[in-house]
Amino acid sequence: MAQTMELAKTGREVIRDDYRCLIGGELVGALSGATVATHNPATGEKLADVPNCGAADVDRAVAAAQSAYPAWRRLTPVERAVYVRKFAARLRERAETYAWIDSLDLGSPLQAMRKDVASAAALNDYYAGIAPEIKGETIPATATTLNFTIREPYGVVGRIIPFNHPILFAARIAAPLIAGNTLVMKPPEQTPLSALEMARDVREIFPPGVVNIINGDGLNVGAPLVRHPLVRRVHFTGSVEIGREVARAAAEGLKPVSLELGGKNPMIVFPDADIDKAVAGAFNGMNYCWSQGQSCGSTSRLFLHESIHDEFLAKLLAKVSTARIGIPTDESTDMGCLVTEKHFNRVMSYIELGKKEGAKLVAGGGKPTQPELQHGYFVLPTVFDGVTMSMRLAQEEIFGPVQAVLTWKDEADLPKLANSLNFGLTASIWTRDFPKAYQLAQEIEAGFVWINDASRHFAGVPFGGVKHSGMGREETLGDLLSYTQLKSINVNLT
Repeated sequence: MAQTMELAKTGREVIRDDYRCLIGGELVGALSGATVATHNPATGEKLADVPNCGAADVDRAVAAAQSAYPAWRRLTPVERAVYVRKFAARLRERAETYAWIDSLDLGSPLQAMRKDVASAAALNDYYAGIAPEIKGETIPATATTLNFTIREPYGVVGRIIPFNHPILFAARIAAPLIAGNTLVMKPPEQTPLSALEMARDVREIFPPGVVNIINGDGLNVGAPLVRHPLVRRVHFTGSVEIGREVARAAAEGLKPVSLELGGKNPMIVFPDADIDKAVAGAFNGMNYCWSQGQSCGSTSRLFLHESIHDEFLAKLLAKVSTARIGIPTDESTDMGCLVTEKHFNRVMSYIELGKKEGAKLVAGGGKPTQPELQHGYFVLPTVFDGVTMSMRLAQEEIFGPVQAVLTWKDEADLPKLANSLNFGLTASIWTRDFPKAYQLAQEIEAGFVWINDASRHFAGVPFGGVKHSGMGREETLGDLLSYTQLKSINVNLT
């Protein structure tokens, strides 16, 4: 509580003037000495200069990870899990600092960023708890032979994380580490500060070289990391376009890759749904008050049955109007701002496109009017009605606080409407008729389907997409095992 009160006075005190990367257990700058500035998207204020690394820095980070790998691999999964539990405890100890850094650097509400830190710590503990599940099996053969399998790590893992939940994604190091791999991580170039702060805690907890964190852009750090011959497995979270490039580069090295990519996720409301709960689900599912809609799982296509459309939309607009948009570090703020000017302009261009396409703007559509918000990249929660599937507004991921309302009449059309895009990350179905919901859930092409819920994640429940929304699953035992390789061993007993 004392830390919370102190930070509440200034907030700026959590920002360092000496951010460094972590390579081989040492806090270092880029070999070239290059730096790049990061700014507060809510105010335009410069926050810090951070290292701007290149391919040579990737080489030394991978070399450090490769050097640390043999000793780390020799530990048992349970022994490696001890380090991960210490890391989870450190996240909780410093939760307020991390939340403030992300709120300042990203522009999401402070209260939401506290939840991100808590979620990251909990997921690390979850993986530590299932460490003993890294095991093989015995296979019946003959009376004189024994066959069994063991699981082994890949070696050095490269991980590239997105800007929208910086500490939540940066701190997801448990799965590759408990599996016995070492790690080289590239933070998001838009929001690098919490990962670089995390480097200091990682340095104190893990042996040198087990975790390496290098900052830079995709061209000069991300691409060399994916292509590096000593990086044996890659994980990427981000856009479909960059995901394709990562997959292509990884394929050149014949290395496994997992991808968590974009979404244009349908939420389907039936006439018998609990309207009030579904309205709350539509609002929460858009992540207005978590990430300003900057989430691949946002339910940005809202399909309303024609018989409930008017009632539902009126209640949704009333709900949207309650969102308190403001300076992200203000304790009373529900909704912050977008991450960069470039992304702000992209979202605003889609809003203008929606108007030109003939959709009806019924909420938001521009910046808030408060004087203190004019220097930031704020966009009011925006709702378009009268959207059709032929509009780009209904087809392309905007990654911002823009929700498209579509009307449906015939249940038989729903699978086609939901599945008409190349995305397939999440879906949300609202009805009191569970058999109907279950049947539709089976027909929808998505990796995660909520019934009478939206947006929530649960440790141990696989999360990931199909089609262009990704490959692989996270937050589950399968994710942990995906960082291992099976080896078969035959023993001749004669």
